[in-house]
Amino acid sequence: MQIVKLIKANNNDVLSIAELAKTIWHQHYPSIISIEQINYMLNKMYCKQSLEEQINVLNHKFYFIMFENEKIGFISVNETEPNNWHINKFYILQTIAAKGVGTHCFNEILKLLTPKKITLTVNRKNYKSINFYFKNGFKINEVKDFDIGNGYLMEDFIMAWGN
Repeated sequence: MQIVKLIKANNNDVLSIAELAKTIWHQHYPSIISIEQINYMLNKMYCKQSLEEQINVLNHKFYFIMFENEKIGFISVNETEPNNWHINKFYILQTIAAKGVGTHCFNEILKLLTPKKITLTVNRKNYKSINFYFKNGFKINEVKDFDIGNGYLMEDFIMAWGN
């Protein structure tokens, strides 16, 4: 496999993050949630103001996933307490996914963060991602619904890796 690298993103990269998110979400999510909900969530979570708040206020660290010098996805993490991290976003272009890139990226994040524990949320109908997380050592800790407004729910599993 070609080398996959993680490159830290910053405020200057929010438009690139938003464009990648739009492409990936429209590739991946139509079989899971409606196009209307996809667009609502993209507008809510990936607008310039929201991404800048995530980086500057919530202290989320964004990393581009680079493959053959192209941005093929991104990861966002934040430390919830010492050595405990939360993966907020982990997205890879569907044309590249399922080729070992995600596992390689996850291993790179483990090296970078040296976490004791990692948590994340994943849509309960997102079987492909759930199976990826199982394969990489995550377990389901909880089933939870999150009201995100406009009549939409995120119907998620809360998954955890580590202690």
